[in-house]
Amino acid sequence: MIDVTTRKPLRVSTDEIAGPYLMLPFSQAPEVEQVLEARGIRHRVLEDVISFNGGPEEATIVFGRGADPGAIQAALDSIP
Repeated sequence: MIDVTTRKPLRVSTDEIAGPYLMLPFSQAPEVEQVLEARGIRHRVLEDVISFNGGPEEATIVFGRGADPGAIQAALDSIP
């Protein structure tokens, strides 16, 4: 899936403590959630939405320490 703001592919990031996460435009969160749910990928959208320097609002989806970042990325890559 392409980030509507940057026009680059969405990429799963990892954190040694918290596990994989994804930052994306808030407007794209519902579509991504549908794909994650359809694939049985457990996730949680954080309630806080942020905006950097007055830019578009961004949401963060967290997956937890036991999540497989490769499977999450494959799910994102499957979205045209």
